[in-house]
Amino acid sequence: MSRAMWFELRCVFEDLQARTDVRVVLVRGADGHFCAGGDISEYASFRHAEASLRAFHEDEVWGALSAMLACDLPVLAHIEGHCMGAGVEIASACDLRMAAHNARFGAPIAKLGFPMAPREAALLLRVAGELTVREMLLSAAVLEAPVLLQRGFLNELHAAADLDKAVRDKADIMACLAPQAARMNKATLRALPASAEALLANAYAYADSAEHREGIAAFVAKRSPKF
Repeated sequence: MSRAMWFELRCVFEDLQARTDVRVVLVRGADGHFCAGGDISEYASFRHAEASLRAFHEDEVWGALSAMLACDLPVLAHIEGHCMGAGVEIASACDLRMAAHNARFGAPIAKLGFPMAPREAALLLRVAGELTVREMLLSAAVLEAPVLLQRGFLNELHAAADLDKAVRDKADIMACLAPQAARMNKATLRALPASAEALLANAYAYADSAEHREGIAAFVAKRSPKF
């Protein structure tokens, strides 16, 4: 991930948030890998001054990750090959994570002499769990996909040859569901567990919505809903 890519990732998700013609967002890498990490060739140009280092993590990296987290569309990660550092962070900002057996995960930045930024570490701690994050950060461990499935970071694991179809099938299922409900669920999950009380004022405003009526009517009529 170069600095330009972090900026582009933020712009893409800010654009997606405003669109009404998208049901599911699929995040994947290129050439058989999800993301090999940050572009280390750029690091010398900004990492050795506190102000520019802070701006990189707080504005550029967290700006992109927070745009992903704020997106009300379901976000599905298609993970194969290397998923390192920035890749683990991007995957953690997705709602569901499906991976190939050949996927490998880690954040061996201790080898580069620096820690993970606080907001990024908090995201990984929440999604990947303390055991995994401590192992990645303190021993520079690179973990295989079956381990991450067992620990609850991955939703599904597939043979590399089968992953693309499995992800597409999952995306098709998600795209057929009520988009309004998905957006509301994303907003609710972002707000919890801090305070359910704060959500109550508008929690049931969807009562007379077309999607709500269609979903129930279709079930009663034993037909597929048309959202």
